[in-house]
Amino acid sequence: MRPQKRRRGFTLVELLVAISILAILAVLGWRGLDGIVRARIALTQQMEVTRGMQLAFAQMQSDCEHLAPRSLLGNRVNLLWEDDRLTLVRKVYNENEPTQLVVVSYRVVNGTLVRRESRGTRDLVQLDALWQAVASDAPTESATPVVLQTGLAAMGIQVWQANAWRKEAAPATEGGQPLEPDGIQVSLTSQGLAAPMVKALLLGGT
Repeated sequence: MRPQKRRRGFTLVELLVAISILAILAVLGWRGLDGIVRARIALTQQMEVTRGMQLAFAQMQSDCEHLAPRSLLGNRVNLLWEDDRLTLVRKVYNENEPTQLVVVSYRVVNGTLVRRESRGTRDLVQLDALWQAVASDAPTESATPVVLQTGLAAMGIQVWQANAWRKEAAPATEGGQPLEPDGIQVSLTSQGLAAPMVKALLLGGT
C-alpha cells in the first residue's frame, strides 16, 4: 500500500499574518469611508449655508428695489448703514390698497442675521415713530424679527456714492443736500466658509 500523503494546513503564524493583513485593510477601508462621509457632510452644510445667504440676498434685493425716495418722505432719511446693520424705508404694494411705507432693518446679532419689518403706514409722523422703534431694536409688536441666517461672523456694507464704494456717506453737495447712493454692496461672512459672499444691489428709490 502506498503511504497516504499528509495534508498540510496553515500554521499559527500564517493565520496571524493573514488576520493582521485583513485588519489593516479593514482599518484603511474604514478611514477612507469615514473621510468620504465627513466630506459629504461638510459639503452639505456649506451648500445649506450658501442657500441661506442667497435667500437673504434675495430679500435684501427686493427691499432695496422698493426703497422709498427721500422726496416721498419729505426729505427724511430713507437709508442708514453700518457694519452689521442696515435700515431703510421701502414702499409696499398691496392689492386694491394704496401704497404704504414700512421700515425694514437687517442686523447681525450673536451670529444671526435678523430682519425686522414695521407695519405699513402713510403717515410720515407715524413713520418717524416706527423708524425709531426699529432702529433702536426696541421690542414692539409692529416689527416682528425674522431669522434669515445663522452662523454668521459678520456683515459688511458699502454704498456706491459719488462714483466710488464707500463705507461712510460722501460729503453733502454745496447746497447742503446729502448725495443719494445708487447702489449698495453687502458681504456676509459665514463661520463655515473661507471667503465672504458679496452681493451688489441696486437702489430703486434713487
